[in-house]
Amino acid sequence: MSMVLRRVWELVSRSNSDGRASEEVSQSSSSSSSRSDMGELEKLPGDIVIQIIRAVGPKEAAKLSCVCNTLRCLLLDNRLWIHFLQTYQAHPSWDSLFFAETTLTYGYPLPLPRPFHAYTPQLSFKHIYGQRARVPGSVIIDGGSGYCKFGWSKYGCPSGRSATFLEFGNIESPMYTRLRHFFATIYNRMQVKPNTQPVIVSVPICHYDDTESAKASRRQLKEAIYSALFDMNVPAVCAVNQATLALFAAKRTSGIAVNIGFQVTSVVPIFNGKVMRSVGVEVVGLGALKLTGFLREKMQLNNLNFQSLYTVRTLKEKLCYVALDYEAELSKDTQASFEAVGEGRFTLSKERFQTGEILFQPHLAGVQAMGLHQAIALCMEHCHSAELAGDSDWYKTVVLSGGSACLPGLAERLEKELKALLPPYISNGTRVIPPPYGADTPWFGAKIIGNLSTFPGPWCVTKKQFRQKPRLNLIW
Repeated sequence: MSMVLRRVWELVSRSNSDGRASEEVSQSSSSSSSRSDMGELEKLPGDIVIQIIRAVGPKEAAKLSCVCNTLRCLLLDNRLWIHFLQTYQAHPSWDSLFFAETTLTYGYPLPLPRPFHAYTPQLSFKHIYGQRARVPGSVIIDGGSGYCKFGWSKYGCPSGRSATFLEFGNIESPMYTRLRHFFATIYNRMQVKPNTQPVIVSVPICHYDDTESAKASRRQLKEAIYSALFDMNVPAVCAVNQATLALFAAKRTSGIAVNIGFQVTSVVPIFNGKVMRSVGVEVVGLGALKLTGFLREKMQLNNLNFQSLYTVRTLKEKLCYVALDYEAELSKDTQASFEAVGEGRFTLSKERFQTGEILFQPHLAGVQAMGLHQAIALCMEHCHSAELAGDSDWYKTVVLSGGSACLPGLAERLEKELKALLPPYISNGTRVIPPPYGADTPWFGAKIIGNLSTFPGPWCVTKKQFRQKPRLNLIW
């Protein structure tokens, strides 16, 4: 194959040389009459030529645009540059790349949605490829309520994890000192100087209400994050809430983001990238910690001995699931085993689905709260009543995030319960999407932003902009 490509390249180069020689001999000829054929390549179908250009790679393909007019036209073919984007760009998927470049390019606030066909003629993927190749790598810090995930936007996944700046899901004051120490720890672990790359910070949803005190608390946290980073000489900062990033990871800008966090579960309506606190954010007092604790109690009742809560969490992740029909599942043989490193083999039975069931029946764990399906249904009813301009079904996409949201069967059970709870005019068309990238879903949402062809410009704030009065209305 390499010999064939080499031969093709020689033919093309010779064609280019002949073209230049012809121009030297007859300088008076017009551009329309200059040599524009492709030599031996002229005999091949256009699609075959495109395949050959794909094989030589993007750098050589760019050089080919100087060879002749015919090749120059072929090299504008979006299919070619889509192939190079798929092959050479570090990105989760082509679908995510297309979503990002058509929806998120202009930054926040997001432009109003347009019909799908309206984008296609305006996109030059050759230009997008070139721009994305020059985008600087950014540092991504996903500060979850349980633990933080950090890494480079150019990498395939987070490179590390650490304790978060949140303590049991709560934001406490004063924040600046804790944030400064937290960010310094992350940069030390990544072995990078803060002044070299922009940073994207994923911030958990907190202070859920739309009251003035909640707005003031969010503003205080926002300013503390930006102040801590700019005082460390970070060149540009982009801070976005976790719920919005989870939607981006699922290639959505509107919907309901459900995050099963460390201590609580939040149900967040988002319209065109904006958290609709005026519609209502629902909070359920159940999180990953409660699920793990419930499984621990069940194991202790069955005389299953373990050395640490980490072992219980591992068993939850490896063996537990959510039953589609809880009562029917009780009569089945659901026994399964897992070998925990250093602790031997554990066998669980009904505990496997009873753990996840407390999301729907919190009273099983002694918690007085509404079930997750009830909280989502209530949020959907509020969204329907709000009658926001635009897509009337925007709230019918539910995106799950968080480690415990990865329990098999959770999305299917939620869809079933929502259809039973809600009237057909609300429930019809409802879709529940499992975490697109598992426990790291918000991190991947940030990665989509960090690899945009226009990043960091429209998404980031510089120190000078932040210090200006009045303060910018920063994303989240």
